[in-house]
Amino acid sequence: MFKGSVVALITPFKKGKIDYKALSKLVEFHIENGTNALLPCGTTGESATLSMEEHEDLIEAIVGFASGRIQVIAGTGANNTLEAIELTRHAKKAGADGSLQVCPYYNKPTQEGLYLHFKTILEEVDIPVMLYNIPSRTGINMSMETVKRLSELKNIVAIKEASGNLEQMAQIKRVCGDDILLFSGDDALTLPVLSVGGVGVVSVIANIMPKQVSEMIRAFENKELERARQIYFDMMEIVKAMFIETNPIPVKTAMALMGMIEPEIRLPLCEMSKDNLSKLKKVLKKYKLI
Repeated sequence: MFKGSVVALITPFKKGKIDYKALSKLVEFHIENGTNALLPCGTTGESATLSMEEHEDLIEAIVGFASGRIQVIAGTGANNTLEAIELTRHAKKAGADGSLQVCPYYNKPTQEGLYLHFKTILEEVDIPVMLYNIPSRTGINMSMETVKRLSELKNIVAIKEASGNLEQMAQIKRVCGDDILLFSGDDALTLPVLSVGGVGVVSVIANIMPKQVSEMIRAFENKELERARQIYFDMMEIVKAMFIETNPIPVKTAMALMGMIEPEIRLPLCEMSKDNLSKLKKVLKKYKLI
């Protein structure tokens, strides 16, 4: 199903609108550099700032640009179950290979509420689903017990775990086994997650260093552990730089500096502070990216 380097794709903007020309180039960039799947309309893709029309048009465009050459896992989650169903139904119709479903944010549902939310979506749309646990954004942690219940449902195939809790991730793998594919939701934890049975990462850093992320995972799969560790260690400084301000501010700023996109981000996120911009430029120069 899904594995390897899945890029948490940014959404390029130009004069307030989605820049589809830049988006097309990004898709080619990832195909050429070995990324396994594209994941648009997630946290890094500023999905919370997209209108329903933009969200649907963006997924259609990505699927069209990919043209079957690379998997597309569409971010179609919402804190409104009916809205999530509508977005997911559209993604399936557009030809997406799967759906990323984030825990409902702001509402702070119980574990039973989480279970029923995802179960209801699955009952309405027949598409492979990757769950997305990111308590720092949603205000609620999806427990290992809830993940276990959900893993028993048809079409729950994977989880993007961004809790930062490696013990929880290991417990999920221990309890669920092969019933669910474990993905790191944090570039800083990719190698540790692989070591406890993970199969890949939904990566922010892959937006600018796709080849390295892909090679690290392949090295691990081929039991070239020292090479995997070296790539992981080599990327640590730039991974840290990608989170000196709220994601995706640093990665979009880096991509603009690299000439990949226009330097545009939507409110309520804003341009990087001068001090952090200086730090980011220093790291990008060290890695010979600018």
